[in-house]
Amino acid sequence: MARGLDHIVHAVRDLDAAAALYSGLGFTVGARNRHPWGTHNHIVQFPGFFIELLTLAEPEKLGDDGFSRLFGAYNRDFLKTDQGLSLLILESRDAAADAKDFRATGIAGSEVMRFEREGKRPDGAPVKLGFSLAFAEDRLAPQIRFATCQQHYPENFWNPAFQKHANSVSGIAGLVAVAERPDQHRAFMQHFTGAPAAEQDGGFAIATPRGTIDMMTPADFIGRFGVGPPDVSRGARLAALRFAATDRSRLQGLPEHAGLAGLEAGNRAVVGRNDAMGAILVFEVGR
Repeated sequence: MARGLDHIVHAVRDLDAAAALYSGLGFTVGARNRHPWGTHNHIVQFPGFFIELLTLAEPEKLGDDGFSRLFGAYNRDFLKTDQGLSLLILESRDAAADAKDFRATGIAGSEVMRFEREGKRPDGAPVKLGFSLAFAEDRLAPQIRFATCQQHYPENFWNPAFQKHANSVSGIAGLVAVAERPDQHRAFMQHFTGAPAAEQDGGFAIATPRGTIDMMTPADFIGRFGVGPPDVSRGARLAALRFAATDRSRLQGLPEHAGLAGLEAGNRAVVGRNDAMGAILVFEVGR
């Protein structure tokens, strides 16, 4: 069964600055959360998808557990050389079944791992949140971590009040990854998503139940978006998030309003890596 986009980790060195960046770009940013293995985050939520702004704030809390190794330490090491999109997570209806599937196709990165924490509703009332993750591994992409996520109390997590954004973004349109040789990652991405890949110039595209995953060469990325992608000398990278927006007038001057050197082209506004803390943020209308 095909798996849609669930969330992406945007790893940063200054979490407060990242929250201010997204807020300045017209997003509703949630409160700071803390994990027992030392990472802190802010959530930017959309229908069925969210961005996890994340940093390792308390490295002394890292342990030997799976979340410490595969999530906390991985993002710590990622941040030693760069900032940006570090981890792609797809939705899961059954994380145990995903782990079994990943073992059968030779891409398993872990057994199922479960985590629970307390969250808060917009009115401040506490609620219980629970997640089970199954990690997958593309050995040719050490700069990207992959997982699926099953939510055990989704009614306590998803909230329409957090999904309304002043910039008119209504949801996720897709994710763009870059690699010198995209075809090397085709088989893995098809196994991971459970969906077929379609040919496109410079690479391939996978239409998931929630958003499209594009994999292309750096040259094709520049040709499509007009800005440079992350360095792929050490392997494939997650490069850009594509947002679906409903009001072009709200996008006009959006990067400049946030004090950034944005690029506007037709019904699209692009914020590059230097201004978006290692990520590329693409706002699209009418696509």
